[in-house]
Amino acid sequence: MGIFDEIKMKMLNSGSRVMLFIGINVIIFLLTGILTLFTFLFKLPIDINALVTNYLAVPTYLPTLLYRFWTPFTYMFLHAGFFHILFNMLWLFWMGKILEEFLNAKKLTFVYIAGGLAGAVFYILCYNIFPAFAEAKIGSVAVGASASVTAIMVATATLLPNYTIGLMFIGPVKLKWLVLAFILLDLINVAGPNSGGYISHLGGGIFGFFFIRALQSGNDWSKPYENVFKPKLKLKVVSKNDHVNFRPKNDIPNQEMIDQILDKISQSGYNNLTKREKDILFNASKNHEEKEK
Repeated sequence: MGIFDEIKMKMLNSGSRVMLFIGINVIIFLLTGILTLFTFLFKLPIDINALVTNYLAVPTYLPTLLYRFWTPFTYMFLHAGFFHILFNMLWLFWMGKILEEFLNAKKLTFVYIAGGLAGAVFYILCYNIFPAFAEAKIGSVAVGASASVTAIMVATATLLPNYTIGLMFIGPVKLKWLVLAFILLDLINVAGPNSGGYISHLGGGIFGFFFIRALQSGNDWSKPYENVFKPKLKLKVVSKNDHVNFRPKNDIPNQEMIDQILDKISQSGYNNLTKREKDILFNASKNHEEKEK
């Protein structure tokens, strides 16, 4: 298997949206870097970074935003340097895997996209409301997946506040304390040189918090998105015997049963599932992985 086949398998065939988003971000970062190197070596009169910033980064100046209306979406897949993308992708991997495991891939996708959009909107609003940014808003732009990643981090900590992870040099830490520390640092740094970046983090975090709160109260904001991309079930009659048990082997349920369990998670959380319901989800996931191999 070639390297491109392996990358395709990781991004598209693994079933993980976390790996898909990491792949998209890394590919765009590498492509931008390669094009920049190419123009440098051949002394071409093209500034790739300027083009990317002008047409894909989200601006706060409203007249510019009006004719670059796509930028609140595109900015969340761009990065300004190696360490910028490195830390964003690491946190996306760590937190995204947890959220994807306890909810599902579609909700993870919704939180990433909607959280990034919320971060962009919050950033634009703050720069156009507060006098401190009156001069900076004309030329201010933002790039990065940070708002999307923060939305996922806060959503995960809100859903599983006592979930514990191990940190180097610190030891086991509960998610609620870890994410709270990140949010406090973002608040403090709003007064620093990268105000827009930290403001977008806060916008994404606010969305992640209220999304899970709404989910826990039975209001699933991602439902319209999931319904649009929900595949139709293909039914096949295998027997006319009314007494045949149609449940697949290894207790693997049909899609309707899985949807019912996911709806229960949306209403009351994963921890309120019965052991049998958790086993059903586990077997369904295992069966999906076997089919992908």
